[in-house]
Amino acid sequence: MKVRTLGNSLSVSAIGLGCMGMSEFYGSHDDAASIDTIHRALDLGCNFLDTADMYGPFRNEELVGRAIRGRRDEVVLATKFGNMRGDDGAFLGISGKPDYVRQCCDASLRRLGVDHIDLYYQHRVDRTTPIEDTVGAMADLVRAGKVRHLGLSEAAPQTIRRAHAVHPITALQTEYSLWSRDPEDEILPVVRELGIGFVAYSPIGRGFLSGRFKTIDDLEPTDYRRLSPRFQGENFARNLDLVRRIEEIARAKGVTPAQLAIRWILSRGKDIVPIPGSRSIGHLEENIAAAEIELTSEDLARIDEVAPKGVASGERYPSTSMAAVNA
Repeated sequence: MKVRTLGNSLSVSAIGLGCMGMSEFYGSHDDAASIDTIHRALDLGCNFLDTADMYGPFRNEELVGRAIRGRRDEVVLATKFGNMRGDDGAFLGISGKPDYVRQCCDASLRRLGVDHIDLYYQHRVDRTTPIEDTVGAMADLVRAGKVRHLGLSEAAPQTIRRAHAVHPITALQTEYSLWSRDPEDEILPVVRELGIGFVAYSPIGRGFLSGRFKTIDDLEPTDYRRLSPRFQGENFARNLDLVRRIEEIARAKGVTPAQLAIRWILSRGKDIVPIPGSRSIGHLEENIAAAEIELTSEDLARIDEVAPKGVASGERYPSTSMAAVNA
């Protein structure tokens, strides 16, 4: 597995593993299969694991902790705080208050069964707490040895600048894919100016760009993507046309649409690391193989033609969730 560097010093596999769907949001899950998938990822050199306290809620960190037990030195471990949830799964808002930051870190360390977190993100920006206060508390965690590097997720350019002035930010995590190219306008220029790495979540468009979903009924009844605007009604049909065009390019290359989507992300710069989610060894191996694909300038031009900025039909999230991004 090739490696890339986030910020100035955090070396990670060029493709990471998003673990969210192993515990929630994408329908049924199987802990044993997920642990096997994590083990296979580590065997293949995919060492960058991404989780968060809210996934499960809380269960995903415990799952990842079980999977890496005995293999901690092989892992670059990233987790997040900020989205508050109750034990019953209720969403309770967003917090970046310093006391909350410290409590969350200690709780994550316990669930993960580790003595430090390699990359600790604020999952969503708390608009009611100055970012300087939040990042100041995160910096205290670095000084205490509980955290090695700091990150932000879905933060606006000015927020990134203010945060970075308090303590170096190693990575910004934001949705980026062939149907979510918004970061190219302002986010990527800012993080590159500041020397911050970029972690691309949902690089396969929450699975839509893989071509696996032909109708909404291909999603399990409990799958939260049924609530996503891009998976609904006319938006679904219009976005399916995009997928068909991507499939044509993939067939000509002899690769899968998911691999093409991941390889395109990798082509956008060596400071970008995609973290596709996988719940099975088969999908994991397919995704990791994308790193070996070669895209010519003609391939990239054709991809740009079929998937320009703004090509997706529908917003990334429902309106209430959209209010929390780019904050």
